[in-house]
Order: sequence, then structure tokens, then C-alpha cells
Amino acid sequence: MPVVFSKKIDDQTVLGVWKIEETAEQLLAGLQLKQHELDVIAALSSGKRAVHWLSTRLLLRTMLDTKDYIDCRMDEHGKPYLVNSNTHISFSHSYDYAAVIISTQKKVGIDIELIKMKIKSIKHKFLSDVELAQKQIGDNVNGLYVSWCAKEAIYKWHGKKGLEFKQHIHIKPFKLRDEGQLNVLVELPTGTEELMVSYFKTKDDYMVGYVVG
Repeated sequence: MPVVFSKKIDDQTVLGVWKIEETAEQLLAGLQLKQHELDVIAALSSGKRAVHWLSTRLLLRTMLDTKDYIDCRMDEHGKPYLVNSNTHISFSHSYDYAAVIISTQKKVGIDIELIKMKIKSIKHKFLSDVELAQKQIGDNVNGLYVSWCAKEAIYKWHGKKGLEFKQHIHIKPFKLRDEGQLNVLVELPTGTEELMVSYFKTKDDYMVGYVVG
């Protein structure tokens, strides 16, 4: 199981990215699963979906460095959580990679995406005209993916349905690099909050965005 990137964000938070090279059977052999989890895998419609599900759980197990059973479930909003633990977790996967972020103290969110030109055709669905007018976003594929990953990471950080990318999450101007940070205004039911999102681009053209707070 090749962990290709690992980052200790602070004393309570760590991020891991793993290249998926195993089959579903090989991944399954590294996990302790109960019947309700095996039922989830059986219900997944394609082999790749099962591989993604298994890879995030095996990466989580590796990062937690335990041989004990990990009871990881999804709440009514689809947010993963650990039963009988206050540790916060977030998962993402895209094609050949899985990403996990965990924190013992703070809410977290992560997204990983393979960079593709087709994002230009949907940019108006998740970005406002004000955001698209920013020169680092506009028609810049990398800027568009930074924006998407930032919004997706914040959505997972919030962990509740009803948060709309275009309406409620607003990218502030930032300097586009292969690795950097940006500030984002989020309109939450409790009021507007400003969050800092970190991002980086991998050598094989994946974009990763994550938020801790």
C-alpha cells in the first residue's frame, strides 16, 4: 500500500494520500469488516467504487496505526465518523488515488481530483460571476480545480446537507501556485465564517484541497 504523501498539519491533524495499486480482494484482506460493511461493498455497482471504498478505509487504518477493529460509519448526511471516538475524519478518492485527513480536535474536510479540461464546461455551475472574474480562476484549469477542491473540502468539513457551492461558498482572490492557501467565505446557518483552505498539485496532475478548523 504505497502512501505517496503524508503531512502532519499540526499536533492533532494528519493527512495521507495513497496510490491505489491493489485489487478489491487485496484491499479486503487488510481490513477487519463486519457484515454491515460487507453488505455496503456488495451493494456498490462497480468494481472501482468498491476499490475506492476499501482504499479509504485501509488508508484510515494505516494512519491510525492500529490492529483493532475500526467502526467507521456514515451519518444521515453522508459524513463519515468513528463510533465511540471524537476523532474527526474526512475521505476522498479520484481514479487511482485515495486521500484521508484525521484530527483529534478539529473538524476536517478533504478533496482530491484528477485535473481534466472538461471542468471548464461546468465552471458556471459551482462558481459565481464574481469568482470567475478573478484572473487566477477564469479559464485557468488549475485555478478552477483549486476552487472546486476548496468548496468540496468545506462542504465535507461542514458535514450537513443544504450548503450550495455557488450560493453559500465564496472564493476570495488568491495567488495561484502549485501549493498554497486561500481564504473562503462560507454562509452557514449560524452566520458567515471565513476559513483558510490549503491545496497542492501532485506531479501526476491531481489537485488536493483540505481544510481544518
